Amino acid sequence: KRQGMYFSMTTAKIALDPFPTVPLVGAPTPIQRMDRLAAALQGRLQGVQLYVKRDDFMPLGGGGNKLRKLEFLLGDALANGADTVITVGGLQSNHARLTAAAAAVTGLACELVLSRAVPRDDAEYEHNGNMLLDPLFGARVTIAPAGTDSLAAAQARAEVLRAQGRRVVVLPTGGSTPLGSLGYVSCAQEIVNQERELGVEFSTVAVANGSGGTQAGLVAGLHAAGRDPGMVQGYGVLATEGQTIATTHALAAGACELLGLAPPAVSAIRVNGSHRGEHYGAATSGMLDAVTTVARSEGWLLDPVYSGKAFAGLLADIEQGKYAPGSKVLFVMTGGQPGLFAYRSAFESARAAGADNG
Repeated sequence: KRQGMYFSMTTAKIALDPFPTVPLVGAPTPIQRMDRLAAALQGRLQGVQLYVKRDDFMPLGGGGNKLRKLEFLLGDALANGADTVITVGGLQSNHARLTAAAAAVTGLACELVLSRAVPRDDAEYEHNGNMLLDPLFGARVTIAPAGTDSLAAAQARAEVLRAQGRRVVVLPTGGSTPLGSLGYVSCAQEIVNQERELGVEFSTVAVANGSGGTQAGLVAGLHAAGRDPGMVQGYGVLATEGQTIATTHALAAGACELLGLAPPAVSAIRVNGSHRGEHYGAATSGMLDAVTTVARSEGWLLDPVYSGKAFAGLLADIEQGKYAPGSKVLFVMTGGQPGLFAYRSAFESARAAGADNG
Protein backbone atom coordinates (compact mmCIF):
# COMPACT_ATOMS: atom_id res chain seq x y z
CA LYS A 1 0.00 0.00 0.00
CA ARG A 2 1.30 3.44 -0.99
CA GLN A 3 -0.09 6.73 0.25
CA GLY A 4 -3.33 7.35 -1.61
CA MET A 5 -3.08 4.09 -3.55
CA TYR A 6 -4.42 0.67 -2.71
CA PHE A 7 -3.18 -2.56 -4.23
CA SER A 8 -4.49 -6.07 -3.91
CA MET A 9 -1.78 -8.69 -3.97
CA THR A 10 -4.12 -11.62 -3.33
CA THR A 11 -6.36 -11.53 -6.40
CA ALA A 12 -8.14 -14.86 -6.77
CA LYS A 13 -7.92 -16.35 -10.25
CA ILE A 14 -9.24 -19.84 -9.55
CA ALA A 15 -11.90 -19.80 -12.27
CA LEU A 16 -9.44 -18.34 -14.77
CA ASP A 17 -6.55 -20.77 -14.20
CA PRO A 18 -7.44 -23.09 -17.11
CA PHE A 19 -6.95 -20.28 -19.65
CA PRO A 20 -3.40 -19.65 -20.89
CA THR A 21 -2.24 -16.06 -20.40
CA VAL A 22 0.83 -13.89 -20.89
CA PRO A 23 1.77 -11.35 -18.17
CA LEU A 24 1.23 -7.85 -19.55
CA VAL A 25 -0.54 -5.89 -16.80
CA GLY A 26 1.82 -6.44 -13.88
CA ALA A 27 0.55 -5.87 -10.33
CA PRO A 28 -3.15 -5.20 -9.76
CA THR A 29 -3.83 -1.58 -10.67
CA PRO A 30 -4.45 0.89 -7.83
CA ILE A 31 -7.71 2.43 -6.69
CA GLN A 32 -7.55 6.10 -5.71
CA ARG A 33 -10.15 8.42 -4.23
CA MET A 34 -10.85 11.69 -6.07
CA ASP A 35 -10.77 14.03 -3.10
CA ARG A 36 -9.14 16.93 -4.97
CA LEU A 37 -11.75 16.75 -7.70
CA ALA A 38 -14.52 16.82 -5.10
CA ALA A 39 -12.99 19.96 -3.57
CA ALA A 40 -12.61 21.61 -6.99
CA LEU A 41 -16.23 20.94 -7.95
CA GLN A 42 -17.47 22.60 -4.74
CA GLY A 43 -20.50 20.50 -3.95
CA ARG A 44 -21.42 19.44 -7.49
CA LEU A 45 -20.87 15.79 -6.50
CA GLN A 46 -23.73 16.10 -3.99
CA GLY A 47 -22.03 13.87 -1.45
CA VAL A 48 -21.21 11.07 -3.89
CA GLN A 49 -17.74 9.63 -3.21
CA LEU A 50 -15.77 9.05 -6.41
CA TYR A 51 -12.96 6.52 -6.71
CA VAL A 52 -10.89 5.60 -9.78
CA LYS A 53 -9.53 2.21 -10.83
CA ARG A 54 -6.29 3.22 -12.55
CA ASP A 55 -6.17 0.86 -15.53
CA ASP A 56 -3.99 3.44 -17.25
CA PHE A 57 -1.41 2.57 -14.58
CA MET A 58 0.36 -0.32 -16.36
CA PRO A 59 4.00 -0.86 -17.30
CA LEU A 60 3.64 -1.74 -20.99
CA GLY A 61 2.96 0.35 -24.08
CA GLY A 62 1.48 3.33 -22.26
CA GLY A 63 -1.07 1.23 -20.37
CA GLY A 64 -4.79 0.80 -20.83
CA ASN A 65 -7.66 -1.64 -20.66
CA LYS A 66 -6.77 -3.53 -23.84
CA LEU A 67 -3.80 -5.12 -22.10
CA ARG A 68 -6.12 -7.11 -19.85
CA LYS A 69 -7.83 -8.59 -22.91
CA LEU A 70 -4.52 -9.20 -24.65
CA GLU A 71 -3.23 -11.24 -21.70
CA PHE A 72 -5.84 -13.88 -22.61
CA LEU A 73 -5.93 -13.39 -26.38
CA LEU A 74 -2.17 -13.59 -26.88
CA GLY A 75 -1.85 -16.30 -24.25
CA ASP A 76 -4.23 -18.41 -26.32
CA ALA A 77 -2.45 -17.48 -29.56
CA LEU A 78 0.95 -18.49 -28.23
CA ALA A 79 -0.44 -21.70 -26.73
CA ASN A 80 -1.65 -22.59 -30.20
CA GLY A 81 1.68 -21.88 -31.84
CA ALA A 82 0.97 -18.50 -33.44
CA ASP A 83 3.90 -16.42 -34.66
CA THR A 84 1.94 -13.45 -36.03
CA VAL A 85 -0.97 -11.37 -34.82
CA ILE A 86 -3.08 -9.09 -37.01
CA THR A 87 -5.70 -6.74 -35.63
CA VAL A 88 -7.93 -3.89 -36.77
CA GLY A 89 -9.15 -0.54 -35.51
CA GLY A 90 -9.37 3.12 -36.32
CA LEU A 91 -6.28 5.21 -37.02
CA GLN A 92 -6.02 6.21 -33.36
CA SER A 93 -6.88 2.76 -31.99
CA ASN A 94 -5.56 2.14 -28.48
CA HIS A 95 -6.07 -1.58 -29.02
CA ALA A 96 -3.82 -1.48 -32.09
CA ARG A 97 -1.08 0.35 -30.18
CA LEU A 98 -1.17 -2.07 -27.26
CA THR A 99 -1.34 -5.12 -29.53
CA ALA A 100 1.84 -3.86 -31.19
CA ALA A 101 3.52 -3.33 -27.81
CA ALA A 102 2.40 -6.71 -26.47
CA ALA A 103 3.55 -8.45 -29.64
CA ALA A 104 6.96 -6.81 -29.27
CA VAL A 105 7.51 -8.29 -25.79
CA THR A 106 6.06 -11.72 -26.59
CA GLY A 107 8.03 -12.28 -29.80
CA LEU A 108 5.06 -12.13 -32.17
CA ALA A 109 5.14 -10.33 -35.49
CA CYS A 110 2.37 -7.72 -35.60
CA GLU A 111 0.36 -6.23 -38.43
CA LEU A 112 -2.35 -3.57 -38.09
CA VAL A 113 -5.10 -2.90 -40.62
CA LEU A 114 -6.47 0.51 -39.69
CA SER A 115 -9.51 2.34 -41.02
CA ARG A 116 -10.66 5.94 -41.05
CA ALA A 117 -13.37 5.41 -38.43
CA VAL A 118 -13.39 9.14 -37.63
CA PRO A 119 -14.09 11.63 -40.45
CA ARG A 120 -10.77 13.47 -40.10
CA ASP A 121 -7.79 13.66 -42.41
CA ASP A 122 -5.72 16.40 -40.76
CA ALA A 123 -2.04 15.85 -40.05
CA GLU A 124 -2.32 15.79 -36.25
CA TYR A 125 -4.88 12.96 -36.43
CA GLU A 126 -3.19 10.92 -39.15
CA HIS A 127 0.39 11.16 -37.91
CA ASN A 128 0.38 11.88 -34.17
CA GLY A 129 -0.80 10.02 -31.06
CA ASN A 130 -1.15 6.28 -31.54
CA MET A 131 -0.23 6.57 -35.23
CA LEU A 132 3.23 7.71 -34.15
CA LEU A 133 3.58 4.83 -31.70
CA ASP A 134 2.36 1.84 -33.74
CA PRO A 135 5.43 1.58 -36.01
CA LEU A 136 7.68 2.51 -33.08
CA PHE A 137 6.65 -0.81 -31.50
CA GLY A 138 7.51 -2.57 -34.76
CA ALA A 139 4.05 -3.08 -36.25
CA ARG A 140 3.47 -3.18 -39.99
CA VAL A 141 0.65 -0.67 -40.55
CA THR A 142 -1.78 -0.76 -43.47
CA ILE A 143 -4.47 1.88 -43.85
CA ALA A 144 -7.56 0.35 -45.43
CA PRO A 145 -9.17 2.36 -48.24
CA ALA A 146 -12.39 4.17 -47.38
CA GLY A 147 -15.39 1.82 -47.47
CA THR A 148 -13.25 -1.28 -46.99
CA ASP A 149 -14.16 -3.93 -44.41
CA SER A 150 -10.93 -3.80 -42.38
CA LEU A 151 -11.57 -7.15 -40.67
CA ALA A 152 -12.08 -8.82 -44.07
CA ALA A 153 -8.85 -7.17 -45.26
CA ALA A 154 -7.06 -8.50 -42.18
CA GLN A 155 -8.38 -12.01 -42.84
CA ALA A 156 -7.23 -11.79 -46.46
CA ARG A 157 -3.76 -10.70 -45.34
CA ALA A 158 -3.71 -13.60 -42.87
CA GLU A 159 -4.38 -16.06 -45.70
CA VAL A 160 -1.45 -14.64 -47.67
CA LEU A 161 0.83 -15.10 -44.68
CA ARG A 162 -0.49 -18.58 -43.95
CA ALA A 163 0.33 -19.57 -47.53
CA GLN A 164 3.91 -18.52 -46.70
CA GLY A 165 3.94 -20.88 -43.71
CA ARG A 166 3.17 -18.33 -41.00
CA ARG A 167 0.81 -19.15 -38.10
CA VAL A 168 -1.51 -16.17 -37.85
CA VAL A 169 -4.23 -15.12 -35.42
CA VAL A 170 -6.62 -12.28 -36.30
CA LEU A 171 -8.14 -10.21 -33.48
CA PRO A 172 -11.29 -8.10 -33.91
CA THR A 173 -11.75 -4.46 -32.95
CA GLY A 174 -10.83 -3.79 -29.32
CA GLY A 175 -9.94 -7.44 -28.74
CA SER A 176 -13.59 -7.81 -27.77
CA THR A 177 -14.34 -11.52 -27.78
CA PRO A 178 -15.67 -13.70 -24.94
CA LEU A 179 -12.09 -14.86 -24.32
CA GLY A 180 -10.77 -11.31 -24.32
CA SER A 181 -13.52 -10.27 -21.92
CA LEU A 182 -12.04 -12.63 -19.33
CA GLY A 183 -9.45 -9.91 -18.77
CA TYR A 184 -12.16 -7.85 -17.12
CA VAL A 185 -13.50 -10.84 -15.22
CA SER A 186 -10.05 -10.79 -13.63
CA CYS A 187 -10.37 -7.03 -13.07
CA ALA A 188 -13.73 -7.53 -11.34
CA GLN A 189 -12.05 -9.98 -8.99
CA GLU A 190 -9.36 -7.39 -8.27
CA ILE A 191 -12.04 -4.83 -7.44
CA VAL A 192 -13.83 -7.18 -5.03
CA ASN A 193 -10.54 -7.92 -3.25
CA GLN A 194 -9.64 -4.22 -3.11
CA GLU A 195 -13.04 -3.40 -1.63
CA ARG A 196 -12.16 -5.66 1.30
CA GLU A 197 -8.80 -3.96 1.76
CA LEU A 198 -10.32 -0.48 1.56
CA GLY A 199 -13.28 -1.35 3.74
CA VAL A 200 -15.73 0.05 1.19
CA GLU A 201 -18.40 -1.39 -1.07
CA PHE A 202 -19.01 0.29 -4.38
CA SER A 203 -22.61 0.78 -5.46
CA THR A 204 -21.63 1.38 -9.09
CA VAL A 205 -18.71 0.63 -11.37
CA ALA A 206 -18.70 3.13 -14.26
CA VAL A 207 -16.79 2.58 -17.50
CA ALA A 208 -16.62 3.64 -21.12
CA ASN A 209 -18.08 1.18 -23.63
CA GLY A 210 -16.79 1.07 -27.20
CA SER A 211 -16.59 -2.48 -28.57
CA GLY A 212 -18.23 -3.91 -25.44
CA GLY A 213 -15.61 -6.26 -24.03
CA THR A 214 -14.59 -4.26 -20.99
CA GLN A 215 -18.10 -3.76 -19.63
CA ALA A 216 -18.99 -7.35 -20.57
CA GLY A 217 -16.07 -8.71 -18.55
CA LEU A 218 -16.93 -6.58 -15.53
CA VAL A 219 -20.55 -7.73 -15.70
CA ALA A 220 -19.53 -11.39 -16.01
CA GLY A 221 -16.91 -11.06 -13.27
CA LEU A 222 -19.24 -9.45 -10.75
CA HIS A 223 -21.92 -12.00 -11.68
CA ALA A 224 -19.38 -14.77 -10.99
CA ALA A 225 -18.54 -13.15 -7.64
CA GLY A 226 -22.19 -13.17 -6.58
CA ARG A 227 -22.57 -9.42 -6.91
CA ASP A 228 -25.28 -7.57 -8.84
CA PRO A 229 -24.03 -7.46 -12.47
CA GLY A 230 -26.31 -4.47 -13.03
CA MET A 231 -24.03 -2.36 -10.83
CA VAL A 232 -21.86 -1.74 -13.92
CA GLN A 233 -22.87 1.47 -15.70
CA GLY A 234 -21.49 1.80 -19.21
CA TYR A 235 -21.20 5.01 -21.18
CA GLY A 236 -21.38 4.28 -24.90
CA VAL A 237 -18.89 5.99 -27.20
CA LEU A 238 -19.16 3.97 -30.42
CA ALA A 239 -22.52 2.53 -31.47
CA THR A 240 -26.12 3.30 -30.55
CA GLU A 241 -27.37 2.34 -27.09
CA GLY A 242 -29.36 -0.58 -28.46
CA GLN A 243 -26.46 -1.95 -30.49
CA THR A 244 -24.08 -1.51 -27.57
CA ILE A 245 -26.37 -3.33 -25.15
CA ALA A 246 -26.84 -6.24 -27.56
CA THR A 247 -23.11 -6.57 -28.27
CA THR A 248 -22.15 -6.30 -24.60
CA HIS A 249 -24.72 -8.87 -23.49
CA ALA A 250 -23.54 -11.35 -26.13
CA LEU A 251 -19.94 -10.93 -24.95
CA ALA A 252 -20.89 -11.22 -21.27
CA ALA A 253 -22.92 -14.36 -22.00
CA GLY A 254 -19.98 -15.80 -23.96
CA ALA A 255 -17.58 -15.08 -21.10
CA CYS A 256 -19.96 -16.73 -18.63
CA GLU A 257 -20.22 -19.78 -20.89
CA LEU A 258 -16.41 -20.09 -20.85
CA LEU A 259 -16.59 -20.02 -17.05
CA GLY A 260 -19.44 -22.54 -16.87
CA LEU A 261 -21.93 -19.96 -15.57
CA ALA A 262 -25.45 -19.03 -16.58
CA PRO A 263 -25.51 -15.69 -18.42
CA PRO A 264 -26.71 -12.48 -16.79
CA ALA A 265 -30.04 -11.03 -17.90
CA VAL A 266 -30.06 -8.46 -20.68
CA SER A 267 -31.43 -6.01 -18.10
CA ALA A 268 -28.05 -6.20 -16.31
CA ILE A 269 -26.41 -4.37 -19.23
CA ARG A 270 -26.79 -0.67 -18.45
CA VAL A 271 -25.57 1.77 -21.09
CA ASN A 272 -25.97 5.53 -21.43
CA GLY A 273 -25.19 6.57 -24.99
CA SER A 274 -26.04 10.26 -24.73
CA HIS A 275 -22.44 11.47 -24.40
CA ARG A 276 -20.96 9.93 -27.56
CA GLY A 277 -21.34 13.13 -29.58
CA GLU A 278 -22.08 13.41 -33.27
CA HIS A 279 -20.09 10.28 -34.03
CA TYR A 280 -17.38 8.02 -32.64
CA GLY A 281 -14.29 10.05 -31.90
CA ALA A 282 -16.01 13.43 -32.14
CA ALA A 283 -14.79 16.00 -29.63
CA THR A 284 -17.60 17.11 -27.31
CA SER A 285 -17.79 20.02 -24.89
CA GLY A 286 -18.48 17.60 -22.03
CA MET A 287 -15.38 15.56 -22.84
CA LEU A 288 -13.18 18.64 -23.15
CA ASP A 289 -14.42 19.93 -19.79
CA ALA A 290 -14.05 16.53 -18.06
CA VAL A 291 -10.49 16.00 -19.31
CA THR A 292 -9.48 19.53 -18.30
CA THR A 293 -11.16 19.38 -14.88
CA VAL A 294 -9.53 16.06 -13.93
CA ALA A 295 -6.13 17.20 -15.21
CA ARG A 296 -6.28 20.43 -13.19
CA SER A 297 -7.56 18.85 -9.97
CA GLU A 298 -5.98 15.39 -9.83
CA GLY A 299 -3.15 15.67 -12.37
CA TRP A 300 -4.46 12.63 -14.26
CA LEU A 301 -5.09 12.34 -17.99
CA LEU A 302 -8.39 11.03 -19.28
CA ASP A 303 -8.47 10.27 -22.99
CA PRO A 304 -10.63 12.13 -25.56
CA VAL A 305 -12.48 9.16 -27.08
CA TYR A 306 -13.37 6.84 -24.18
CA SER A 307 -12.76 7.83 -20.56
CA GLY A 308 -13.22 11.56 -21.18
CA LYS A 309 -16.73 11.04 -22.52
CA ALA A 310 -17.58 8.39 -19.93
CA PHE A 311 -16.46 10.65 -17.09
CA ALA A 312 -18.46 13.53 -18.55
CA GLY A 313 -21.50 11.24 -18.52
CA LEU A 314 -20.85 10.14 -14.95
CA LEU A 315 -20.56 13.74 -13.72
CA ALA A 316 -23.77 14.66 -15.53
CA ASP A 317 -25.61 11.72 -13.95
CA ILE A 318 -24.34 12.69 -10.49
CA GLU A 319 -25.43 16.30 -10.93
CA GLN A 320 -28.86 15.08 -12.09
CA GLY A 321 -29.27 13.17 -8.82
CA LYS A 322 -29.00 9.66 -10.25
CA TYR A 323 -26.65 8.60 -7.44
CA ALA A 324 -27.60 8.83 -3.76
CA PRO A 325 -25.55 11.11 -1.49
CA GLY A 326 -22.90 9.05 0.29
CA SER A 327 -22.81 6.34 -2.38
CA LYS A 328 -19.39 5.14 -3.46
CA VAL A 329 -18.84 5.04 -7.22
CA LEU A 330 -15.80 3.49 -8.90
CA PHE A 331 -14.77 4.84 -12.31
CA VAL A 332 -12.57 2.56 -14.41
CA MET A 333 -9.95 4.75 -16.10
CA THR A 334 -9.17 2.80 -19.25
CA GLY A 335 -6.12 4.65 -20.58
CA GLY A 336 -5.72 5.94 -24.13
CA GLN A 337 -3.80 9.10 -23.25
CA PRO A 338 -1.70 9.07 -26.48
CA GLY A 339 -4.91 9.96 -28.30
CA LEU A 340 -4.85 13.38 -26.63
CA PHE A 341 -2.09 14.44 -29.02
CA ALA A 342 -4.43 13.85 -31.97
CA TYR A 343 -6.94 16.29 -30.42
CA ARG A 344 -4.64 19.27 -29.87
CA SER A 345 -6.73 21.65 -31.98
CA ALA A 346 -9.95 20.77 -30.11
CA PHE A 347 -8.37 21.59 -26.75
CA GLU A 348 -6.79 24.77 -28.08
CA SER A 349 -10.15 25.91 -29.47
CA ALA A 350 -11.83 25.20 -26.12
CA ARG A 351 -9.17 27.18 -24.26
CA ALA A 352 -9.49 30.09 -26.68
CA ALA A 353 -13.27 30.10 -26.29
CA GLY A 354 -12.89 30.05 -22.52
CA ALA A 355 -10.50 32.99 -22.63
CA ASP A 356 -12.91 34.94 -24.86
CA ASN A 357 -15.78 34.24 -22.48
CA GLY A 358 -13.70 35.09 -19.43
